[in-house]
Amino acid sequence: MTGTLTIVGVGPGRPELITPAASAAIAHATDLIGYGPYLDRVTTLRAGQTRHASDNRVELDRARHALALACAGKQVAVVSGGDPGVFAMAAAVFEAVEAGPSAWRDLDIRVEPGVTAMLAAAAEVGAPLGGDFCAISLSDNLKSWTTIRRRLEAAAAADFVIALYNPLSKARPHQLGDAFALLRQIKPPSTVVVMVRAAGSGDVRQIITTLGDVDPDNADMRTLVLIGSTATRLIAREGKAPFVYTLRREVEGGA
Repeated sequence: MTGTLTIVGVGPGRPELITPAASAAIAHATDLIGYGPYLDRVTTLRAGQTRHASDNRVELDRARHALALACAGKQVAVVSGGDPGVFAMAAAVFEAVEAGPSAWRDLDIRVEPGVTAMLAAAAEVGAPLGGDFCAISLSDNLKSWTTIRRRLEAAAAADFVIALYNPLSKARPHQLGDAFALLRQIKPPSTVVVMVRAAGSGDVRQIITTLGDVDPDNADMRTLVLIGSTATRLIAREGKAPFVYTLRREVEGGA
């Protein structure tokens, strides 16, 4: 079988945050498949390359299309934002492989990592992921809100720094506020909260606040929210936003 399929992450925004390996895979591909805005980040299209853009909520259809093209001998790049393995297309491709024709299992399938939003957001403010952390998506498209609540409670009780992906959308404008209300029952109001919109792009905006004061209306789907642990610290700077970092060692009295 001569076709290949590479799942690439194009990072959070700036072209220089795309890895050389991802750029090479894109350049080698005969067919590029992905959500339209992510494909738009691929600004060079060489002769013979074909783009296949699709909507954001058809991940499995997109994955099956990519696998079918690879089976037909194409060199396929599935283009994902951030890192393709974090709440993105890599898992969708392997889910399609598991449920699909046996021939798909013999394909040369590779994943090229990218800079995910959590890492880009952390880098904008300092080192808030310097200690143990976890990532939770607030989207309930593929899992129940009951499951999300249970995971938030467990992460807060274990005193992880928590990165919240997909914090809200038009279809679920209340869930970030509900998540903050839940976390306030477990964590102190002085807990550091960071909101970074469009991390790793030229339009980045950041808010550094506390769990007691945070306003969920300041977030949208391009915002990454970081909830600190008891080891998360602010370093004040005159006339500038503070640095945020999390101690690498355990804090006495922490969870």
